[in-house]
Amino acid sequence: MQPYKPLPVFSSGFAVGTLGGLIGLGGAEFRLPLLIGLFGFDALSAVILNKALSLVVVASSLPFRMGTISLSSILERWDVIVTLLAGSLIGAWCGASWATKLKSKTLCRVLAVLLVLIAVALLFGHEPNTSSGALLTGVPLVITGIIVGFGIGIVAALMGVAGGELLIPTIVLLFGADIKLAGSLSLAVSLPTMIVGFTRYSRDKSFSIIKQQKRFLLIMAAGSLVGAYLGGRLLGIIPTSYLLPLLAIILVVSSLKVWSHSHAE
Repeated sequence: MQPYKPLPVFSSGFAVGTLGGLIGLGGAEFRLPLLIGLFGFDALSAVILNKALSLVVVASSLPFRMGTISLSSILERWDVIVTLLAGSLIGAWCGASWATKLKSKTLCRVLAVLLVLIAVALLFGHEPNTSSGALLTGVPLVITGIIVGFGIGIVAALMGVAGGELLIPTIVLLFGADIKLAGSLSLAVSLPTMIVGFTRYSRDKSFSIIKQQKRFLLIMAAGSLVGAYLGGRLLGIIPTSYLLPLLAIILVVSSLKVWSHSHAE
């Protein structure tokens, strides 16, 4: 495998972590195009590496958020977590299974389309202003939550991401949760969902990329964590009205590059 110099790897992780921290997310959507375009990994290897890095970032983020949102507050909304997990765990397994069966060219194109969808989610659903209560109640809410969770699980597994861009607006708009609590609830859903996807990927021969690129992973993970910390400290300094469109443009440009990369496969 190609050796990578530590500075570009750390710097890339740092940049991604900072971008994610600025909007209160992990930033894995920005990392994926770099893994494919800058470092030259094939689509499936990039997704698996992205999933491993996302696990590290999300697992580290949960304790950090406990100072703002208590564990008891999170557990009080166990209904949100259980409902979404009922769909997302199955979706993650299915998404990872499909990713391992797709040709690299096809997977690149799927990822390119998903990057555009994430850009749209950032622009129109990432930070709702207010919560006016749950849109549905009772059985309809449970069924809708499971279906939406299933879709989010598929996207998270296919891209190797936590899915916060989709989970947070879903929790706020569908379940009527406060935006700050929604961030912690999304992490509580993301972590087991990612573990299921990661477990499914571990059954594929492509999973050997984890062992082959252990040093790469450690360096980028360190950069991502440092960047996420800095981005979190800067959270709110840059108005989201300027930041989110900029990040959406970055994702669209990245999507075009990932799509063009499919022609080289």
